[in-house]
Parts: sequence; structure tokens; C-alpha cells
Amino acid sequence: MNPKIKKILKIVLPILLGVFLIWYSLSKVSFSELLVYFKKADYFWIVLGMFFGLLSHLSRAYRWRFQLEPMGYHIKLPNSIMAVFSAYLINYTVPRAGEVARASILTTYEGVPFEKGFGTIVSERVADLIAMSVIILVTLFLQFDFISSFLIESFHPKVIFTGVAALVLLFLFFLFYVKKSTSKIAVKIKTFFLGLTEGVLSVFNMNKKWPFVFHTLFIWAMYVLMFYVTTFSVSELDGIPFGAVLIGFISASFSIAATNGGIGSYPIAVYAAFTIFNIPEDPSIAFGWIVWTSQTLLLMMLGGISLLFLPVYNNKDQ
Repeated sequence: MNPKIKKILKIVLPILLGVFLIWYSLSKVSFSELLVYFKKADYFWIVLGMFFGLLSHLSRAYRWRFQLEPMGYHIKLPNSIMAVFSAYLINYTVPRAGEVARASILTTYEGVPFEKGFGTIVSERVADLIAMSVIILVTLFLQFDFISSFLIESFHPKVIFTGVAALVLLFLFFLFYVKKSTSKIAVKIKTFFLGLTEGVLSVFNMNKKWPFVFHTLFIWAMYVLMFYVTTFSVSELDGIPFGAVLIGFISASFSIAATNGGIGSYPIAVYAAFTIFNIPEDPSIAFGWIVWTSQTLLLMMLGGISLLFLPVYNNKDQ
């Protein structure tokens, strides 16, 4: 495929998907109905959720310094914070462009070589992937009976067995193919997993590995808390099972990768997860929009301030 066309598609397709999902969510719950949910929401819980989200982002900025210190770079905390918020804002325009911008900010204002700054962001993503995997495993453990009975009720046991067997065989074939093949795709996959392993091991070689682990756990605990406390803002979700909160959180987290900042996809992902627990679709979609809107407003506001204040702060600091 032509590189220019590929680049355009990477930008255009998530936007189109986001627009379609916005239309789909509004076909389920009209805009006027959504406004009613926003008007009668308890904003104490929404603001508290925003506060927990803010704590997670500040912790991420603080954790980043642990990765840079072993390379001899002691960056200023305000620059780290503003780089993180700027990256979040930029990700709403072009997917993954925020990570590039974040590393570039360090190069501009702290003199950290771009490849080294970007490398720490990649290893940071590895830590986040592991944290998310732990949350998924905990959820599966806590909700094993519910999930297994849901699958049995929804699908015939033979279908489940055949599906699991097919996935295992497909996974084994995939491993064999990657190990033996020298194709470009196989090499990229091997490189990715080698980088993944290297990223995991680098954490244990870090001088401040335990503070790094603590902040990683803290970041994701704040994410879950942010999602959980915001459920109290919608009265129709009173008494929602914590298992539904965890599955909704996981589903919503993955949706952020589908479109720019999760626009359109976030409320649909929440709705899809809550449906499993027979939670009505109107409050589910409305809640998804409330969480997404509140966190997006927080990131846009702080991201905009950061982009404007970065040159001012660093000019004054010189």
C-alpha cells in the first residue's frame, strides 16, 4: 500500500469509526435524553472521578522520571507533567501522535535524545499492559462463576469447547509460524515480543524499581476508582455489581485504542459490558458519555494549558 494512503487511512478511519459510533449511540439514546441524564447527574461524584483521574496522570508524570534517571537525565517535574498532559491532548487529533510529541517535548526542553525518551514511553506501555492484564485476571477470578454461566447460557457447551480448542490450535500455529518464518510480519512480531520482554526486565534493573511498581499500581487503581465512583452520579446505576464495573472498565479501556481518545467508542463499550449484567441501555450509554466527557474535558483543559505554558515556564527557568 502507498505510504501516503496508509498514513491518511490511519488518521481518517478512526475518525469515521468515531462518527459512526456517536451516531449509533444516539440512535439508542437521543441527544435530548442524554441531556436529561447530564442535568440530573450528581456532580459531586463526577468531580471526584475527575480528581482520581488527575491523580493517575500526575503519578504517570512522576513515574516517568524513574525511567530517565538511570540514563543520567533528571528532568523537572513540571516539564514531565506538562509533557504528559500535552500528549493526551494531541492524541485526540492523530492517534499515537501524543507519544511522539511527548518525547519531542523532552528533547526540546530537557535535552533528552528523542529515541531515549520515546524508548521509555514504549517500556511504560509495557508496564501498563501488564497492569491491565492483572486487572483482567483478577476480574476473571472474581467473576468466574458469572462469566462461565453467562457463556453456557449464551452458547452451547460444544460451541464453547470447539471455540477454545480452535483458539489453542490457532495460538500454537501462530507460535510455530513466528518462530520458523523469516517474513517481514514474523520478524516484526518477534521484535515486538523481544522488546516486550526487554521492557519487563528493564523494570527490575531500575534503581527505583519498587517506587516504579508502586506508581504503576497506583495509576491503575486510580483509573478503576475514577470509573467506579462516577457510577454513583447516575441514580439508575445504584447498586451496580462491582464485577460489572470491572468488566465495563476493561471494555472501555480497550475502546480508547479504537478511536481518537475513545470518542464514540467509549460509551458503546460501556453499554456492551453492562448489557451482560442486564443493566438498561439508556443509563449505561449515558454513564459512558458522562465518564468520557468529564475525563476528556479535564485532559483538554490541562493539555491546552500545558502546551501554552511549556515555553513560558522554560523561558523563565533559563
